[in-house]
Amino acid sequence: MSSPAALAEEGLDALQRLKERREVNTVIFRRTESPGLELELEGNLTHDELVQALPSDQARLIVHELAFASREGARRRAQLLILWVPTAGGGQEESYRAGYTALKGFLAEVHVHLTARRPDHLEYRRLAALAD
Repeated sequence: MSSPAALAEEGLDALQRLKERREVNTVIFRRTESPGLELELEGNLTHDELVQALPSDQARLIVHELAFASREGARRRAQLLILWVPTAGGGQEESYRAGYTALKGFLAEVHVHLTARRPDHLEYRRLAALAD
């Protein structure tokens, strides 16, 4: 499958590192002036650091690998695609929706897709339950 046209090379490289390396578990994109996505952050964030990294008044697209224990107690990892659209960001959802849809198609191995409007939508146990 071809890459999303709105994603710059550095964003594609960051997604590849997320797939291949343990030291990268989070990639955050923001929308640019042109209809594209720009890499804002690539790193190894704890769940709390991820939630703190998100602006309270601006939308973002996040690909995050969540480490958790399954219901049976087995260690698991799952990649999540998150559309962060806080209520205070008023009207930004539509401008991010195309990028979100393109990433869903590009990241076929990511099976958990969600839209979060408040930090409690990203509560760790909720995300682990969605991924399990």
